[in-house]
Amino acid sequence: MSTTVQLSPSRLTGRRIGILAESDFVEEEIAYYQRRFAEEGAEVTLLTRLWGQPSLTFTGHEQRAPLTVDEDLEKLDYAGLSRLSALIVPSGQVADRLRYSPDVDRPAPAVELMRRAFRLPQLVKAFSCHALMLVSASPELVRDRDVTCHNNLVGDVRNMGARYNNQDVVIDKDLVTSRTVDECHLLARTIIDLLDPVTEAAA
Repeated sequence: MSTTVQLSPSRLTGRRIGILAESDFVEEEIAYYQRRFAEEGAEVTLLTRLWGQPSLTFTGHEQRAPLTVDEDLEKLDYAGLSRLSALIVPSGQVADRLRYSPDVDRPAPAVELMRRAFRLPQLVKAFSCHALMLVSASPELVRDRDVTCHNNLVGDVRNMGARYNNQDVVIDKDLVTSRTVDECHLLARTIIDLLDPVTEAAA
């Protein structure tokens, strides 16, 4: 007698998740996001500033592992952002490197990207650990928003006008923040639940 196993549908089928990348990323974190979102049927896209190159290979922080990225964040306009369901700024030095601008009077392209992203309330914006430093040049994006972050960044986010919460993960509508890279699994689960609230409620 055969038994038919009914598989549950993937919760994020048809969804796209963007993850910003640069050198000194945390290898385990990026690998976890790629695996976990793929398990739920989502397409994961790595994005960076390509500086006119077809692709760039970055080096991880712990094992010096290579990570090649060929999607240019400078080309991600409103139409491109609207095709994403979530945009993640991960831990490590990704945010610090991406906020660099050779012209101090002009914001970095990644900062401009976040300004566009915050104008789209249907897009989940997620920041891990030190990642909120990316929006320090645009404090209005997180002013009066509830956030958490690494302890070293608490003074910075308060100076940006955000409300620091001493929690591992904080949700403020379309903004999700987590304390450290150790909570990356909680950040991913929170994003999944926000993008698929019907399945979460049924569970």
